[in-house]
Amino acid sequence: MEAGTPRFQKYIFVCENCREEGRCCMPEGARIREKLKEAVKQRGLASNIRVSRSGCLDLCEQGPSVLLMPDNIWFSHVRVEDVDEIIARSLPAGRQAQKGLT
Repeated sequence: MEAGTPRFQKYIFVCENCREEGRCCMPEGARIREKLKEAVKQRGLASNIRVSRSGCLDLCEQGPSVLLMPDNIWFSHVRVEDVDEIIARSLPAGRQAQKGLT
């Protein structure tokens, strides 16, 4: 085993779990992840922020769910329209103002 430092400053995990019965984050989770990835690239943040799919985050009834790390911020009932706010919350305050995201 080797330990190291993370490559990215922020990680955005989007639940894409699919359950046979009950509420789940798919397929909306996949659409949200794609929009987040697109927004990160468009803003030139791809070297700082990694958007990844995740398995079950264990709050299916509150999905779609997104987790911002290392900030440990949980977003529930996420819609595609929330992507800009999630990106804004992932930036330091000074950078938010520069990007017009405050």
